[in-house]
Amino acid sequence: MKSKSASSGVLLILLAGIFWGSMGLFVRHLQALGFSAVQITAVRLRLAALVFCLLLLLRDRQGFRIRLKDVPLFLGLGLGSILFFTVCYFTAITLMPLATAAILLYTSPIWVTLLAVPLFHEKLSAVKLLALALAFGGCVLVSGLGGGSITLPALLIGLGAGLGYGLYSILGTVALRRYAPLTVTAWTLTVAGLGSCLLASPAQTFAQIAASASPLPTALFFVLMALVTAVGPFLCYTLGLRTVEPGRAAIFATVEPMVAALLGILVFREPLTLTAALGVALILAAVVLLNRSSG
Repeated sequence: MKSKSASSGVLLILLAGIFWGSMGLFVRHLQALGFSAVQITAVRLRLAALVFCLLLLLRDRQGFRIRLKDVPLFLGLGLGSILFFTVCYFTAITLMPLATAAILLYTSPIWVTLLAVPLFHEKLSAVKLLALALAFGGCVLVSGLGGGSITLPALLIGLGAGLGYGLYSILGTVALRRYAPLTVTAWTLTVAGLGSCLLASPAQTFAQIAASASPLPTALFFVLMALVTAVGPFLCYTLGLRTVEPGRAAIFATVEPMVAALLGILVFREPLTLTAALGVALILAAVVLLNRSSG
């Protein structure tokens, strides 16, 4: 029974990764319509928060209750993780190929390893140090320093996405020890959605949608994006974290950059240079090493 639940958890993580891998399609299309990365982030999070709050209202109204001492935890999840990493990731998608943006997002296990030292007093073993070295080398190769075309600010934005994503694995695991998955997801997205109001005015974004050439299709496309890239994957990933450890979840979810890379090549005709491919391979090798060392 335990192995069965673990298998279902892995499947949920994989499904979340596939959903997240499709984000580039939505972001690129909406940016072509004139919306900024911050606006797209804000609408996505607000719609997702609305859906999860409605689900929680229908399934368990008591699930809205959280302890006052846990407010900082959800502020960290909503603002420090979800809002921060989404803005960084959506911005990165506009500055580099989808495959590169996605692989930089998946430096998250590296950040988890580094954060575990001061937070959980974990030691940096030889394997972990090797993984960090591989990840650093990979980042150098996919950046301009390795012969690519990515600027240093773009690289830092991509790494920022990985940092924020790593925080979700750490803080999400803590929150799931105290609350049901639906409560964690609803509160996290609500905090992120409210925080996004400081970055992008809802009234201005809605006015821009109404003034677009096709207001209804544009609005429906935003809704579809929220369902496919937020509601579905966040629910799957959060449920998966109940039976899959954060480190293992991170490695299984690396299906996302694979999906993003395929979409970039097939849909947007993005080239993948040998140097960049080697950098991607080094980062993936680092993630695999970290997963094995924690397994």
